[in-house]
Amino acid sequence: MSTETMTRAEAAPAVLPVGRYGYDQVDRTFLRERIEQFRDQVNRRIAGDLTEEEFKPLRLMNGLYLQLHAYMLRVAVPYGTLGSKQVRALARIAREFDKGYGHFTTRQNIQFNWIKLEDTVAALEVLAEADMHAIQTSGNCIRNITSDEFAGAAKDELLDPRVHAEILRQWSTLHPEFTFLPRKFKFAISGSPHDRVVARFHDIGLIARPGPHGRPVFEVFVGGGLGRTPIVGVSLRNDLPEEDLLAYMEAILRVYNAHGRRDNIYKARIKILVQALGTDEFRRQVEEEFVAMDRARYRIEPALVAAIKARFGAPDFAPEGNAAAVLAEDRRRDIAFDAWVRTNTHEHKAPGYISVVISLKPAGGIPGDATAEQLDLLADLADEFSFGELRVTHLQNVVLGHVRQDQLHTVWQRLSQAGLGTPNVNFITDIVACPGLDYCALANARSIPIAQKLSSRFADLELQREIGDLRINISGCINACGHHHAAHLGILGVDKRGQEAFQITLGGSGEEDASIGQILGPAMAEDETVDAVSRLIDLYLVRRENGERFLDTYRRVGTAAFKDVVYAPA
Repeated sequence: MSTETMTRAEAAPAVLPVGRYGYDQVDRTFLRERIEQFRDQVNRRIAGDLTEEEFKPLRLMNGLYLQLHAYMLRVAVPYGTLGSKQVRALARIAREFDKGYGHFTTRQNIQFNWIKLEDTVAALEVLAEADMHAIQTSGNCIRNITSDEFAGAAKDELLDPRVHAEILRQWSTLHPEFTFLPRKFKFAISGSPHDRVVARFHDIGLIARPGPHGRPVFEVFVGGGLGRTPIVGVSLRNDLPEEDLLAYMEAILRVYNAHGRRDNIYKARIKILVQALGTDEFRRQVEEEFVAMDRARYRIEPALVAAIKARFGAPDFAPEGNAAAVLAEDRRRDIAFDAWVRTNTHEHKAPGYISVVISLKPAGGIPGDATAEQLDLLADLADEFSFGELRVTHLQNVVLGHVRQDQLHTVWQRLSQAGLGTPNVNFITDIVACPGLDYCALANARSIPIAQKLSSRFADLELQREIGDLRINISGCINACGHHHAAHLGILGVDKRGQEAFQITLGGSGEEDASIGQILGPAMAEDETVDAVSRLIDLYLVRRENGERFLDTYRRVGTAAFKDVVYAPA
């Protein structure tokens, strides 16, 4: 990191946003210049001076896609953290430039699916006013770096991964060597040994581990990914010290950039390279590059980490008082509230506080969608109850990171009144789904209708509690934007003789026991698939032992029994 970067990091703004890196005038000037550059490109496209093919690489560098029916703007949410001002800006874009809603993605970003080309610059200006942008949300570059949704709050974390994600963001943004990689490149980083970021299915996944002298180190996973060729990443090393993080990441990217296939889009990801070279040879080449680098130039000194961390506003936690006792009494008096607390909260490191997971998966709803009105409410709740910040999860939900336990009942009531109080996190209706053929030109089938039907089929809360922890993910095509391979029960949309059909996969996991779901059998029509899922659940409930999860029962019993209930003649 340069002296200029260090100086800028130390010159923190007077008012710091809690949980986010505080922009300075350099950042804001850069965004304004980028918008003016894109304004000229848009005007040239509208005037016909640029063809769509010529415009494509320019718009993709600014997060603008052309989908089936309209342009789509993908907005970056660095490491999944948003301030209330930013959430209100997103609500404004939804209201003024879209159809009144936004869609949160598995990359912790938000997409607007109905943007008009002539409105894109105005939308980017609204984002810039809130210190946001859409840069590097597309193209063959390092994309948005995702992180643990409980960062800075989780009781089990060893370090706050947002600080290191910000360092990586600054390093990777418009990096001259890595702006035109062989293919898109995705990072995830967890500050806890518990993998809450699907690290093993990323190009590079970083997991904090206990290190010597009380200083955490990183385990580095490389070569993971989903899509056409799903692969669980390999552990390259488990002892990377903080000071060498940038140098080692650059060494990996250099090896990939040198070897990466640019002649074949299907073989261009780093996962293919790692498999082709073998883990040992890939590791040898990375270490060779790493040793040859000017390590001092890349060294992350403790002072720099402290300076970057200082640009993040810290919550001012009030003394605990009797907050825990108030929560216990609220739960005793209100059964519905108690059920929601059991599913939609996470233990906090500060006494008297708790993290809240807000489900964007109501019965029959569209996973990940939030209306402009709901976004405004979330901003209000963040200001009133969580120091003005929210987090986006890779499972398409939203988190209030720091809520006092004695205020939790009020938060739940406000959420419930707005249709955001569904107590189903990690249950069968907490479905992850890509937009599918309703929007995406690459998709083979619609993901949204089947997600809605499954959500309605299993809407009964008592049944959901009986089923327990079960992850369903749905993708509309083999590109796997819905991460179906990493689900306990995955659903993949395919084209079957010109008709939409769906394959079921079983046995996937994105956590420490990472595994790839296996295809159960031939694809089926939408309604047949919903019925098949019901039969699979029935078998699980009959065959499980000792409170097993669906995934545990499947792994113990094996594929044959589950396949029989779907495909065996009646």
